[in-house]
Amino acid sequence: MVLSGSATDEEETPLDYSYQNKKGVLLRRGNHPRSNFKRAILDDADLTEGNFVESNFNRASMVGIDLMKSAFDGSDFRGADLRKARLNLSNFNNCQFKGADIRGIRGRYAIWQGSDWWNAKLDDDLAKALAKKWPRPKDD
Repeated sequence: MVLSGSATDEEETPLDYSYQNKKGVLLRRGNHPRSNFKRAILDDADLTEGNFVESNFNRASMVGIDLMKSAFDGSDFRGADLRKARLNLSNFNNCQFKGADIRGIRGRYAIWQGSDWWNAKLDDDLAKALAKKWPRPKDD
């Protein structure tokens, strides 16, 4: 007997919110891989426990967004504004962060494997924590 199912068991539904104001949108537990959020306004949105693998968040405004326990493997966050976002327990494997603003985030316990977090604007204490667990490659 299954007591509760996961919304991520549903069929994949890529979204195109590019260049739109979706402030405060609720996408909790959504299954939206390969979505386009380029230059979207997603401030204070809830993307908790979702699948956003290989999505485009290029230059999106994501201030105060909740991304906890979500998958973003292979996503593009270049130039995105993620100030004060909640990223703990999320997967950011092989993501691009060049020019992104991740100051004031809670993401120390996220997975940053293969992501270029050092190319983002971030707080010194977060940089030290990430450098210990997810060091910058020697050839950079």
